[in-house]
Amino acid sequence: MREKIKKGGSITGKKRHVGRIVAWLLCVALAAGLCAAGWVGWQGYDMYRQALAQTSLDTTVGRIRAQEGYTRLYELPKMYTDAVIAVEDHRFYRHGGFDALATVRALYNDLRTLSFVEGGSTITQQLGKNLYFTQEKKLTRKVAEVFMAFAFEKAYTKDELLELYVNSIYFGGGYTGIGAACRGYLGKEPKDMTDAECVLMAGIPNAPSAYAPTESTRLARERQLQVLARMVDCGYLTQDEADAIEAEEVAALNGEEPPFV
Repeated sequence: MREKIKKGGSITGKKRHVGRIVAWLLCVALAAGLCAAGWVGWQGYDMYRQALAQTSLDTTVGRIRAQEGYTRLYELPKMYTDAVIAVEDHRFYRHGGFDALATVRALYNDLRTLSFVEGGSTITQQLGKNLYFTQEKKLTRKVAEVFMAFAFEKAYTKDELLELYVNSIYFGGGYTGIGAACRGYLGKEPKDMTDAECVLMAGIPNAPSAYAPTESTRLARERQLQVLARMVDCGYLTQDEADAIEAEEVAALNGEEPPFV
């Protein structure tokens, strides 16, 4: 009996010892993770601080607004701005520059697919990235982008930020901004876009080298349908309205009117 107790006590002692080692390792891993997160956070903040020290928000925004062909928000069809928000950042008017839900969802999808494709960046984050940072996918740049988004949100209204965004994004073909892209691809001013053209133009900046109509009419068309579907999902259009816009584009592609110049 004593021998059994001794053996049982020995096994219990070993389990406790292993448990302490595991707990210690978890604490070390947690501490290391916190230190790494703190270091990345500080590096990102420092990147943001240096970028803003070199060029202030007002200077950067003034340069964008002074560009030839700058298009004011009231000159854009609501169909276009709705399409942009639906496909790029459907909670744009409800967050403060950083959308935690979108970021968690993007992180989950990236881990699930073992890729770094989906970023979850808001329109404001994309604006900061486009105007201040490179497109390189680094955690420190991502953190800097968030700090810059908070700065933009503090200094400008949502409408001003959306206006700056559509005037600074790249559409391919050498066209930056919705004004230049409309004149280059469609041969018209942004205010004259049809509903189908609004949806088409909203989809191009995601991947201009693929979705620009001069690169691939087929891919541009597929992207256009993706944007339409997203607008229905977000409540900007009913399915009947989306079907009507799709029919409008089919008519253009059939030669009733030229879809692109």
